[in-house]
Amino acid sequence: MTFTRLSLVTVALVATLVAGFPAHAAGDDGIYGSSEQARADALLDRAAAHVARLGIAGVHAFSRQAEFVDRDLYVYALDINGRFLASGGASAVLIGDNVLDEVDVEGKPFFREIVDIARRDGEGRITYRWFNPADSSGEPKLTSFRRVGDIIVAVGYYPPRATPAQARRLLARAGQALAGDPNQALAEFQRLNGPFVRDDLYVFVVDVASGRFLAHGASPVLVGSDGRQLRDPDGRPVVTEMLDRAARSGDGELDYIWRNPVTGKLEHKHTYFTVSGGRLIGVGYYTR
Repeated sequence: MTFTRLSLVTVALVATLVAGFPAHAAGDDGIYGSSEQARADALLDRAAAHVARLGIAGVHAFSRQAEFVDRDLYVYALDINGRFLASGGASAVLIGDNVLDEVDVEGKPFFREIVDIARRDGEGRITYRWFNPADSSGEPKLTSFRRVGDIIVAVGYYPPRATPAQARRLLARAGQALAGDPNQALAEFQRLNGPFVRDDLYVFVVDVASGRFLAHGASPVLVGSDGRQLRDPDGRPVVTEMLDRAARSGDGELDYIWRNPVTGKLEHKHTYFTVSGGRLIGVGYYTR
């Protein structure tokens, strides 16, 4: 949350550095509900196993067989030199092309990033803006990929927005974690492969006495900074308002404008917050 002394540029940088969104345990479904990410990961597992079994000949099935399409999800493949091999979606028009210099709607050479990460790490996850046929716009797409020999298989999805119920459940779970082991909980709130960060849903914690951030799942650079100095684009002292309301009633809700870490855009956000052990804990959801 930084729009004055801590600038929008800082928050945007953090969102950029969070290049991938990691997998979460199946037990998280109690908070997050049915997950496109889980479907995408399962489809990627099937595709990678198929290529491991059949090699280069196996990629052709991605363009033809229903086994590798799950409703709006599909598999695509390229080799480690950037040649596009197969796709079950609209990107099939790229088959045969070298796509290293292809860019998304913001000019990001995401195929090159996929190849570089796959060469280095064997697998990964990135986000880029791709045409979403559901709303005819360039929306953030999260894509998981895995190298199998000299072939990279990938599956992407457009992340759904968190719901009010999911935000409230995550707040309750964060409060329980903080009451049990504060130090471990604060670390977990910022662990990108942990249970408290999922797409645009995350936890932040502020020390009531000092107003300083103790944790922030989307922008860890805010930790240690004075939240009372922050303003949203409309000039509202968001954290100060939360602290004031919490001092009166112990919990509350607040609407304001904030940057969505998934879309990278300033959007309306509704945050639920409560105080426990001298700490204000907040979780919110974004609306268009």
